[in-house]
Amino acid sequence: MSSESVGGICGAIVAAIVLAVAVVFGPIGQYGKPPKPAKVEQAPAAMAPVAPAPRGPVIREVPNQ
Repeated sequence: MSSESVGGICGAIVAAIVLAVAVVFGPIGQYGKPPKPAKVEQAPAAMAPVAPAPRGPVIREVPNQ
């Protein structure tokens, strides 16, 4: 056997192994995978009523005389 035929056989074996691994592990990346569920953070339960935040000054329109 010449070195070229041995190299071709080894290349075919490596290609078959790579193809088998690709089939087992499936597509790479997000393609073909279900989307990840979004994290939903629950609001903490209110233990005591919280006072409303202080409000700024109220500006009212004054008619010109």
